[in-house]
Amino acid sequence: MHLRPILLSVLTSIFYIASSAAPPKYVFLLIGDGMGINQVAATERYHAALDSGRIGREPLTMTQFPYMALCHTYSLSNGVTDSSAAGTALATGNKTANGVLGMDSTRTGTLTSIAELAHKSGRAVGIVTSVSIDHATPGAFYAHVPSRKHYYRIGEQLAASGFEFFGGADFLQPTGKHNDRRHLHHILADSGYTVVKGLTEYQSIDSVPGKIFLTQADGRGNRQLRRSRSSLPYAIDRTLDDLTLPQITDAAIRYLDATGRGFFLMVEGGAIDWACHSNDAATAFAELSDFDTAIAEAYRFYLSHPDETLIVVTADHETGGLALGNSDYALHFDMLSSQQCSQTELSKIIAEACSRSAGWDDIRTILSDRIGFWRYIELSDQDEASLREAYDRTMGGKNGKVANEYSDDDIIAVTAIGILNKSARCGWTTGAHSGAPVGVYAIGCGAEQFTGVIDNTDIPRRIASISGY
Repeated sequence: MHLRPILLSVLTSIFYIASSAAPPKYVFLLIGDGMGINQVAATERYHAALDSGRIGREPLTMTQFPYMALCHTYSLSNGVTDSSAAGTALATGNKTANGVLGMDSTRTGTLTSIAELAHKSGRAVGIVTSVSIDHATPGAFYAHVPSRKHYYRIGEQLAASGFEFFGGADFLQPTGKHNDRRHLHHILADSGYTVVKGLTEYQSIDSVPGKIFLTQADGRGNRQLRRSRSSLPYAIDRTLDDLTLPQITDAAIRYLDATGRGFFLMVEGGAIDWACHSNDAATAFAELSDFDTAIAEAYRFYLSHPDETLIVVTADHETGGLALGNSDYALHFDMLSSQQCSQTELSKIIAEACSRSAGWDDIRTILSDRIGFWRYIELSDQDEASLREAYDRTMGGKNGKVANEYSDDDIIAVTAIGILNKSARCGWTTGAHSGAPVGVYAIGCGAEQFTGVIDNTDIPRRIASISGY
């Protein structure tokens, strides 16, 4: 009874090898962390509502690619994967247990990533993310550790990888968990890397260094809070001098192309996941739009090299269990346009105000300015009562924080964003990951092999077959 799928797999593999006459010289794998199919569809609906107030969709770059597949994401140990197991599957073509990075489920055997195969084949390699460069998804392409939380070891293995370009928000533990290790920037320098802080510094480089790590500039004053090692600022919170994922992607493409060897470039939109963990719809849609702008950078390169380029876009898993609609057969995504900052940023603003014993009217002003409550969005008596209860709880000395995967947010901010989501008809089923399948979008040399219903392990295996790694 199992012969038919095995035979189909063998015949398909033979077809892949036989049909790959001219392997692509340039390969892009772009991963939207937490980017389920509903996140993609909702972002398109959101832009249609904002741009013209219409019911419909404004297509993203990725959804205009000619080939699409549906991808399952479960791990070897769990029906719902975490990012390390999912990243390992997308990097190595092998499933592993949740929590493990670049190794098998026994935590003893290392798994070779497609980036390592590309490098051994003579291609230049770049790894880019909007979160820390030692996070699970980027780490899966160059590191092999029994736990994704071994951040310093992941950083050491980055330096040893020899990959030509890294870009992201820095290292989570640059001097180790107990701040007693040699700074990873110094280890990078010893390994031939130039650490460049900010786009301005990068653009001022006269000669191209051998290998590079592009990260955000150091913060100053209040900016230090925003320029953390963990991630670039959310797109919705960004100011003009912040480094962005599209900028890093463009820099990586130009740098890798200058080697003349062809390249493999992985780009992760990591903060989509973070916003979905917070059930913050407007922030998630802005992050996904920003990720799509990075995809557009890859597509722009493809247009100049259409016969030599393969672009594959996917997600490691879905986060939040996002639903388009929660009642009355309607969506009101236009309401989300009144949100001017992320839930995390709003939390900081409210917490700072409460530390100064802000009155309820002060909090109302913040919510009006930042979320549009009472100015653009009418609240029910129940909604106002919920907000006032959250305020009284905070000022009464009770626990006024709500923990999610990547932040502890003020309960007033969490309540406000929840009310806004409900008004816009965005539903969420969880603050964690879900087991929903994700989309795969492809264009270019060999892209026709990304159709149907596939597994996440199929993606790197097919890319390697197409590319001759």
